[in-house]
Amino acid sequence: MGQVVQFEQQAVATLRARLGAAEEANEDLIAFARGHSDAVASINAAVLEAIEADSLEDLLDIIANRWPDILGIDLVAIALMVGGQAFRADQNAIERVEAAFVGRMLAHCPRVEIRSVNSGHALFGAPAAASVRAEALIRIDGAPSYPTGLIVLGQREALSIASSHGSELLLFLGKVVAATVRRCVTNR
Repeated sequence: MGQVVQFEQQAVATLRARLGAAEEANEDLIAFARGHSDAVASINAAVLEAIEADSLEDLLDIIANRWPDILGIDLVAIALMVGGQAFRADQNAIERVEAAFVGRMLAHCPRVEIRSVNSGHALFGAPAAASVRAEALIRIDGAPSYPTGLIVLGQREALSIASSHGSELLLFLGKVVAATVRRCVTNR
């Protein structure tokens, strides 16, 4: 009669390895879901702050000074252009800039871009940009008679992975800012 081959130990080892891999994948999925949930909550909080703005100046203050804490990032800068006038705002100041400067930025900017960088976007200003290692660029698209612009979110810590899973949330944030800018400009 033939010899009986024992597969039990090998089968148990294989099942344990598969179970370990499944548990690890499950933990990764849970961590991703928690991170996504946190991102949604912080975007919602930023939106609620923005829509409470009574004026364009209030909106710029909220974006530049409150959003870093709300969104858990280090820096925010925004540039707006309407007609032949443009300005930028960050935590330190609101200042006029050349409309061509903002126009050049918008000409090469997709609606949302998340990227790792060696130095941050020029909109942050030279000293702050030098410390930025990851940034998100969000276009503010408006009708021809309304402001268009760019929001730049920056962090000093590099991205751990190249990810764009938050692009839809940032696009939503940009659309809310565009609508709030229109409301503020219209209600002057």
